Amino acid sequence: MSVFAELLQGFFINKLINERQASAHTVASYRDTMSLLLHYMSDAHGHRPDELTFAICNAEAIGGFLAYLEAERGNSTSTRNTRLAAIRSFYRYASYRDPQDQALINQVLSIGPKRGTRHVVSYLTDPEIQALLDAPDQSCWHGQRDHALLHTAIYTGLRVSELTGLLVSDVHLERTGAYVQCVGKGRKTRRTPLARPTRDVLARWVQANDLRADQVLFGTVSAHRLSRDAVAKILRHHQATAIKACPKLEGKTLTPHVLRHTCAMQLLQAGIDINVIAMWLGHQSTETTQIYLHSDMRAKEKALAQLTIDGRQVPGRYHPDGELLQFLAGL
Repeated sequence: MSVFAELLQGFFINKLINERQASAHTVASYRDTMSLLLHYMSDAHGHRPDELTFAICNAEAIGGFLAYLEAERGNSTSTRNTRLAAIRSFYRYASYRDPQDQALINQVLSIGPKRGTRHVVSYLTDPEIQALLDAPDQSCWHGQRDHALLHTAIYTGLRVSELTGLLVSDVHLERTGAYVQCVGKGRKTRRTPLARPTRDVLARWVQANDLRADQVLFGTVSAHRLSRDAVAKILRHHQATAIKACPKLEGKTLTPHVLRHTCAMQLLQAGIDINVIAMWLGHQSTETTQIYLHSDMRAKEKALAQLTIDGRQVPGRYHPDGELLQFLAGL
């Protein structure tokens, strides 16, 4: 086995799993990246994985792999950068353990992320939220579970992995000070307060099903943990129903992360400080939370209303007259 192969195994076992105690999702993401790289080196260059060296898997080869991801696999710039970050993490690990190939490793580490277009954050408005929460049929078990899951996702902003990993013991439903506790990115424990309506929804769900403390809060019929794909499927299913009550949901891409964005935007529009929102969402830096400021049209319109140009107050955004005024105007 080559030094490259030995270091790659050590990176996963010693660095990611033992030292960093990375989540299963992180390990899977890094594993998929390196598997794609190894297959690319075999298919495009004829090098078997156990024969790879840093001289073979050099900066030029990595550049070709990144181009392959975008051109042939159709990956976005964001996905390309995520793959590069995983590769750079491995090469940084190797740089301290293989001094002979330091120059080759440094060339790979010098490859930077590609700049891409930052899209406006997608989130749900109040009517869309209500339509989605009303969509599950609460006369059946699945509908009750889905309603409780959607309610919790929207009003806590938990990541989908945090949401599906919740146990009943992680939810504290006292009349005052109710909160949910989860372990987020970086193995950091985070507590998120529950509003009274969310607390009541969860209390009914737990009591109606007599859930034990060690059970998954939102599980399958057989009490197994829901997968990310299962949550996405649940969301698409109820979106189709919610469209009937709120047509604006049609054509809107609705993912579990959009529910997290929705929570953040509600907090922002309620006037909550950006630093508090960052703590609420479990962001390591407020720079990540800044994306919500760019998407908040209400805040921008409020700023516009206070603006003066040439000594005159800028008029507010135009709103069409109601149906009654339109009727009268047409007489």
